[in-house]
Amino acid sequence: MEFRLIDFANGIYAFDAGYVRHQLAAVHLIVDRGRAAFIDNGSNASLPRAQRALAELGLTPDAVDYVIVTHIHLDHAGGSGAYMQAFPNAKFVVHPRGARHMVDPTKLMAATEEVYGKARARELYGDLIPVPAERVLETHDGMVLTLGRRELAFYDAPGHAKHHVFIHDRTANGIFTGDLFGISYRECDAPDGRPFVFPCPTPSQFDPVDWRDSVERMIALAPEAVYLTHFSRIAPPRPLAQQLLHRLDECVRLAKEALREAPSTEAAQAVLEKKLSDYLLAELSRHGSLLSPAQALALWREDLRLDAMGLLIWATSAQPEGSRSGASHGGG
Repeated sequence: MEFRLIDFANGIYAFDAGYVRHQLAAVHLIVDRGRAAFIDNGSNASLPRAQRALAELGLTPDAVDYVIVTHIHLDHAGGSGAYMQAFPNAKFVVHPRGARHMVDPTKLMAATEEVYGKARARELYGDLIPVPAERVLETHDGMVLTLGRRELAFYDAPGHAKHHVFIHDRTANGIFTGDLFGISYRECDAPDGRPFVFPCPTPSQFDPVDWRDSVERMIALAPEAVYLTHFSRIAPPRPLAQQLLHRLDECVRLAKEALREAPSTEAAQAVLEKKLSDYLLAELSRHGSLLSPAQALALWREDLRLDAMGLLIWATSAQPEGSRSGASHGGG
């Protein structure tokens, strides 16, 4: 995949992580007064790209103060150990719930293999390199780190995962959302550039009420733009957040519907994947995207599978109908 460093002209840069396909995952780089921080790193394969980004900006590896992950799903954190080996001055910044799994990634890899299958997980992530415990900096809600002269504020953000945070760059007034703002592939943009965004309720800690609360908390900070791992900068955040949360409620409704219609929980997976496909294709058409249904489904194939899994894990857990569900916010 060709390397291109995207400069947003505010101290924030992005480049393709080289994960699976072009523009599936972005690595973000913040630079202020010669100090640098990476946010999310994809997999071990992204490290040469991170090194090239620094070189293009005239920075050396010892300029990196922080390697930050929004959460420890491996499409965001799989390269963390490799980054820590390459950047000797860096602290590894992670939610407390995720820290131990990056120091000893054995269980993390096992959980990933359960979702993807062992062969595919190894193909995607290779060998996970442990992060040295003494270099881990655990976040807490409201924590602020200084990079150069800019402040990076961390906020707990459950919903997609309990170990999720978002990061507010107060100087650029941008928020690094990880998966909290869902997915917005550039191929799905309308001809006038409007982004299409949809949630990613992947296994296994999805909670729609927490997700809504986290997004609303994020938007209350009035960011100028949000920076998604899948894929990079979109704006304006407030109306996009409304679209995201509406689609979140619809996904919850469809999950409940699939469980009612399917003869078994196992059968509900295929039913729900079809419902999600039909719904999102209709939404994409209304959005004005020029992608054909076949092109869109090719982009979304793995997302739809994982989203259906995550929704069904949540929907079949010990939550009676009408309790803590998206229905309390207008869905299903």
